[in-house]
Amino acid sequence: MTHRPLFFSGFLTTLLLLTFVGGTSAAQAASAQEIDIKVNDALKRFKKTVGGASEFLDSAKGVLVFPEVIKAGIGIGGEYGEGALLVGGKTVDYYNTAAASIGFQLGAQMKTVVIVFLQKNALDRFRNSDGWEAGVDGSVAFATLGAGAGIDSTSLNKPIVGFVFGNKGLMYNLTLEGSKYSRLDK
Repeated sequence: MTHRPLFFSGFLTTLLLLTFVGGTSAAQAASAQEIDIKVNDALKRFKKTVGGASEFLDSAKGVLVFPEVIKAGIGIGGEYGEGALLVGGKTVDYYNTAAASIGFQLGAQMKTVVIVFLQKNALDRFRNSDGWEAGVDGSVAFATLGAGAGIDSTSLNKPIVGFVFGNKGLMYNLTLEGSKYSRLDK
């Protein structure tokens, strides 16, 4: 009996999980209309969960929303999601996000990611890039929520502010560094 290295076995398991959970093939890609519906629902949840979110979004130059980012892994992991960039409240482009990781991990989870561009030059750099990577091409600061889950005014001074939601509301102490964002043809 031959034994496969743990790395190979973990990689295959992760690949299978991602294929069944969300996959990245064009055949499984969501339509523009499906993405728009999910993005609108995610923004409604964001506004309901976070005090001052409506005013915060009104001051944004652009908002990138990934309603369902699925992360799965056994030793080696990956995540993938599709979303839309809104400027002036209207969808201007569709994007995907993908990341890989190595380390202790087991299982799968889904999260919603909202990235708010508060400065036009940060939005322009994002839109003009070919495969923007958080932490390399731009730093995403996570919003500090004040008492009552309201957006702290210090968050408004950052060029790009991120929010991550799970099933139970906002998630804390997370990073998007290493996540790559690429424009989709829709």
